Amino acid sequence: MAKRRKLTAPSVEDLQAIDAEFRSETPARTNRTSAPIAQVAADSAQFGHAENVQSRLDKLDAERLREAEKNGLIVTEIPTDKITTDTMVRDRTVLSEEEMLELRLSIAANGLRLPIEVYANGQGYSLLSGYRRLMAMRGLAELNGDGKHTTIKAFIRPSTDTASAFAAMVEENEVRANLSHYERGRIAVIAAQQGAFGSTEEAVNVLFGSASKSKRSKVRSFAEVFEMLGDMLAHAEGLTERRGLRLAGALRQGGESRLRAALDAGQGGSVEDEWIALEPVIVEIEEGPRDTVKRGRPKAATPAGWVGNDTLKLSTGVTLRKERDSQGFVIRLSGKPVDAEMIDAAMEELRNLFERG
Repeated sequence: MAKRRKLTAPSVEDLQAIDAEFRSETPARTNRTSAPIAQVAADSAQFGHAENVQSRLDKLDAERLREAEKNGLIVTEIPTDKITTDTMVRDRTVLSEEEMLELRLSIAANGLRLPIEVYANGQGYSLLSGYRRLMAMRGLAELNGDGKHTTIKAFIRPSTDTASAFAAMVEENEVRANLSHYERGRIAVIAAQQGAFGSTEEAVNVLFGSASKSKRSKVRSFAEVFEMLGDMLAHAEGLTERRGLRLAGALRQGGESRLRAALDAGQGGSVEDEWIALEPVIVEIEEGPRDTVKRGRPKAATPAGWVGNDTLKLSTGVTLRKERDSQGFVIRLSGKPVDAEMIDAAMEELRNLFERG
């Protein structure tokens, strides 16, 4: 039979030692009115809540990043040899070597400050805007031959419709490198030919919608020059505004074949040589009878002739009224046919009249 073990009650000193050891292993409670289990649950809940908040913030940041990439708002370094520039015909027909040299020096010294714009095309990227910057980077890479400047900062825009792409390109160059009237007219014609717009008229109105009515009229005139003579004009970008408008007026009077023959026979090596070949034909057309084209149903004849001593009514519906003030004579033109283009043509006629006088 086993012996029973004699149990003895712990002394006061033993109890105090046990209590001290227990207290040293148990963290102090901030709220002494609550049970220990309540504090443990609260701590766990707080830890779990903080973790959930951070997780949600990380998820939100990731969504924002994906959305920014989708909308082409993230700058990315892409190889310049992966970018094609012939997807769209450029509106800038001539790149000034002096300006390009200045741009290359600026990029070499300070880096590229403004990214170009591209969109993915399956094999690489197609250029939307930044042609001069891309050409400058390629020029630097070729010049240095050290592997630098072989990539370029770019916004990868979503694939867009052609009309929007043309509009973006024109807008950039209108702001940074003012286009000539010929370049404006040329890109409007090409945009229409490529199906971005239903007609050249629509292309001009959309691409240059913020321009004045007079400016759009001039763009349409230069568009006609490009359509009829663009394949033969070697120095079209050198046409001044007045010369271009005179040339467009001669084309509207049926002078295309004569002007093409003049270019074919006397095309020179400079802007002035080319104009010398064209101007005699233009003057001959301006001084000769104007072709009239009748369309639609015949209209009732408009009473024409002088009304009093100051007003002259034309059969076309245009009314000319002469006035005189302290600064000289004034001729006022009114009537439905009168527009900015007609005024420009009238100014040329007046110039020819007074220069011959």
